Amino acid sequence: MPEPRRILLADDHAILRAGLRLLIDRQPDLAVAGEASDGQEAVRLALALQPDLILLDLNMPGLDGLAVLPLLREKLPQTRVLILTMHDDASHLQKALQLGAAGYVLKKAADAELLLAIRAVLRGETYVHSAMTQKLLQSVLPGAGGNKPSAANPWQELSEREYEVLRRVALGYTNAEIAEEMYISVKTVETYRARGMEKLGLQTRAQLVRSALEHGVLE
Repeated sequence: MPEPRRILLADDHAILRAGLRLLIDRQPDLAVAGEASDGQEAVRLALALQPDLILLDLNMPGLDGLAVLPLLREKLPQTRVLILTMHDDASHLQKALQLGAAGYVLKKAADAELLLAIRAVLRGETYVHSAMTQKLLQSVLPGAGGNKPSAANPWQELSEREYEVLRRVALGYTNAEIAEEMYISVKTVETYRARGMEKLGLQTRAQLVRSALEHGVLE
């Protein structure tokens, strides 16, 4: 069995860190490598431990998360950073992504969604909390809304099933979750997903999320 992926927790709330450690250490493929309670300690431990992923809060004493992000991206470009925060506004999300965060999850997320985000980011994908996608869309495309694609865009070339599968992929659903929700098999989901990605000319979920935001696909 491969070694668990190592995660550094950076949050100034000890109780939250304890809960996160319990959640993560229960997973056979994940392990907590260390804990930091402020921004300076997060940078120091990240350099010492070189974890696979840093779960980073935006509000911390000293250096906050937005100040820590560019330091981590410069010194540890191979380490992925997933933001875990209370801030549910598009401005913080945009800033975090611009500074190199690979994902953005709200603290109110269920345990299952946080684990989903961690694993997606470790796979090299970009993960945005489902509650934030519409806010990000509205900030990028003022007046946008709904889940239908706008005119003259590549999403119109998709079949209804391809469209619904890829929309859910962009929202962070796994293939198994999509299969259950749409009452189809996982293999069928994979077929629609591959066919739709080929039609859109996309290769990664990060590209898919950007395309979905640009064309008004996400709710």
